Amino acid sequence: MTTQDQHFMQQAIDLSIDNVANGGGPFGAVIVRDGEVIASGVNRVTANNDPTAHAEVTAIRAACQKVHSFKLKGCTIYTSCEPCPMCLSAIYWAGISRICFANTKQDAEDIYFGDKFIYEEIERPIGKRSIPTEQFMRDEALQAFRKWEEKPDKIEY
Repeated sequence: MTTQDQHFMQQAIDLSIDNVANGGGPFGAVIVRDGEVIASGVNRVTANNDPTAHAEVTAIRAACQKVHSFKLKGCTIYTSCEPCPMCLSAIYWAGISRICFANTKQDAEDIYFGDKFIYEEIERPIGKRSIPTEQFMRDEALQAFRKWEEKPDKIEY
């Protein structure tokens, strides 16, 4: 951990503290590239009635818009808490190069922001998950995959 890391982590922590006072959840995130903040985000799940409005996701959305790319290679995300499964997936999809966090997922669990059940659900066979899940019309849906595979000007991600 460098002095610069501490500086950016403190920004994420400050965002999380301020967000509680502004009607949001206790989470903040800052995305940095080459020593400069590209974007930040806070948890607005209840404020926006958006279950995907976690701090990391809102920061990723803002950063991608700012740099006009869906990839954030070379970036570090500083987040006030260990990313949940959704946020961790978004970080990987965005190609962020480094993750730094302050609070742990156990700290979040201790104040009833647990995501342990999601990790457990992912490990269960589809037929044993708590949300009934059905697969059908695969052959019809594969048409889109075939068209994508044949598309000469596709942008891979």
